[in-house]
Amino acid sequence: MNCCQYPISPYPVALQRKDLRLMIKLARLLHKLSENRVYQALLADDLTETARLNPGHYSVMMGFDFHLTETGPKLIEVNTNAGGFWFACLAANPWGQDFDGRIGERLLASFLTEYALFKGAAGRPTTLAIIDEHPESQFLYPEMQAFASLFKRAGINAVIADPGQLRLENDALYLGEQRVDMIYNRHCDFYLQTPAMAAIKAAWLAKQVCLSPNPHSYGLLADKRRMTLWSDPERLRGLDLSPDELKLLAATVPSTRLLATLPPEQAWQTRKHWVFKPDTGYASRGVYVGGKLTTGKLAQLDPRCTLIQEWVPPSLSRYDDELPFKTDYRLFAYKNRILGISARLYQGQVTNLRTPNGGFAKVIVD
Repeated sequence: MNCCQYPISPYPVALQRKDLRLMIKLARLLHKLSENRVYQALLADDLTETARLNPGHYSVMMGFDFHLTETGPKLIEVNTNAGGFWFACLAANPWGQDFDGRIGERLLASFLTEYALFKGAAGRPTTLAIIDEHPESQFLYPEMQAFASLFKRAGINAVIADPGQLRLENDALYLGEQRVDMIYNRHCDFYLQTPAMAAIKAAWLAKQVCLSPNPHSYGLLADKRRMTLWSDPERLRGLDLSPDELKLLAATVPSTRLLATLPPEQAWQTRKHWVFKPDTGYASRGVYVGGKLTTGKLAQLDPRCTLIQEWVPPSLSRYDDELPFKTDYRLFAYKNRILGISARLYQGQVTNLRTPNGGFAKVIVD
């Protein structure tokens, strides 16, 4: 495989073991928090109908994104359909073929565990659909193909499809004449709210399909509004967290709040302290670093659905004959199991995968 066509950096990135440990501890703590019944009850009124349904399983391919500071890692956001793991594997092994070896085994096990939890018994899906909007036009389509190959080698009929290709019949989903038992959801309609996802929503609510990642996990962990809770010591006090757990959240989660909680004048005066994000955004869309925000753009932001997060600048990685690369880190996980770690190198205001010699980079742990 010629990996040079993909967003993979030729440069490795160093990470101190103590910082990696903190990232892992936080990811595991947030998973633990998502299973806390008091936490779930606290969020109940804030969840959509689809997110209130607890399917009894979790979400494959969780992603935890960090910036690294002098005082340690800071969580920037959580994702339930984190992309790029295939590219991260290629960064570590540029001439790898598909997901193989131990990585392939761990990935496949996470999907089979999801399906077994959904069915209440061991087994594997007959047909698994990897879905996204117009998948063949997606930047990460090669990764979907790598996942499909992994499933096919395990004897699972894996197909890549647009959600519009699925039809609902007796509460079950079909692609052509094949009943779809499981969906690996790459679509960014996390709560299944758009017309394109209507059939999947109906099957999900009827508990007729194993959907992973799913709205329940997204609502508990990846909805960006959750960071307003994780960074609020007063609201955390009733969740039966230990002093060490509270200390970890305080050290790693930057202050986050709704723009509506600040008067417009104060928001403008303190803008350089914040990053402005849509509460349902993804892939850095609609994200503005406060120092570059204009009065006109600020006025256009809806304060009810715009989050402001303490600005944590990314660290810089320097290489000969190159401008410095901004660097962030993505931890991939399933439940409390860590699947891997990768860095992303880029230049520009927000994370991107199009900087020459940038992209996913191998992490070397010191």
